[in-house]
Amino acid sequence: MSHLPPLRALEVFEAVGLCGGITQAAKRLGISAGAVSQQMKILEEAVGLSLTAKEGQRLRLNASGQRFHEGCNQAFERLRAAYAELERSKNANSLYISALPSLLSKWLAPLVADWQLAHPQLSVYLDGTHTEPSEAQANGVDFRLSYGEGIHDDQHTIELFRDCVVPACSPAMLAGTVAPQEVQAHPLITIDWRPKFDSPPSWEQWFADAGAGEVTIRNSRIYSLSSMAIQAAIEGQGIVLAQYSMVSRDVDSGRLVIPCMRALPMPASYYLTWSQNSIHRSQCRTFQRWLIERGRDQQEVTDSVLERKR
Repeated sequence: MSHLPPLRALEVFEAVGLCGGITQAAKRLGISAGAVSQQMKILEEAVGLSLTAKEGQRLRLNASGQRFHEGCNQAFERLRAAYAELERSKNANSLYISALPSLLSKWLAPLVADWQLAHPQLSVYLDGTHTEPSEAQANGVDFRLSYGEGIHDDQHTIELFRDCVVPACSPAMLAGTVAPQEVQAHPLITIDWRPKFDSPPSWEQWFADAGAGEVTIRNSRIYSLSSMAIQAAIEGQGIVLAQYSMVSRDVDSGRLVIPCMRALPMPASYYLTWSQNSIHRSQCRTFQRWLIERGRDQQEVTDSVLERKR
């Protein structure tokens, strides 16, 4: 039978690795530096190996300690997540929604805020992550919003909408409508999700579709997150080619303008997946119907935007 070192010693060790030293770990845990040192000694005796090394007056993890810490940190993170899930399960009036970070912040979260006004008795947990919940991790996740095909359970998944991209920038950069060729004269902001997902249409594709011919993209800044790219455009750093669903609120508020209304469809759709166990709860069924309707609304808007270029 294998034996684990004392749990308290492992907890202290994880804190030392996260904080980078004894004193900082003691403050994090609310104990004395001597108590931290004592637990570290207990752990090293239990594993039969030194896990730290002196750096001047500071104590740091050595190579063995760093490797061991990676596993310990992952284990404690999973334990914290499991405990948080357990705490959420105590509240029957709750929803756990997992979504891609930019889709969550720029499209879903504002909609959920409006929905929750009509359901003030519900607590909603919004988790922005690129990681698709596996079956083993999905306990507690009521809904997942993801992108692309081939990753879904057909029995519990529906297509929400297929977006399109449009150029958008700060009104301080371009206040009025311009021809596609004029867009090239400004700094261009690119969104690139590869290799995890098929990226949105590129600037090269957009210029070709606009009839501008072959264009060499210069002075381009590339972001892996749509929300970061959109924020850079809001701050006047360039023109972004971004999803219409994610820039429309900023356009309506005047933070962004669309200098040239030419849209290209996204290569794939956004999907909604739900837990088979969760859907038996009334608030989940209500939310599912509501969100599917919002997806249909967004699809109608997208189709309208794509029609404008014809």
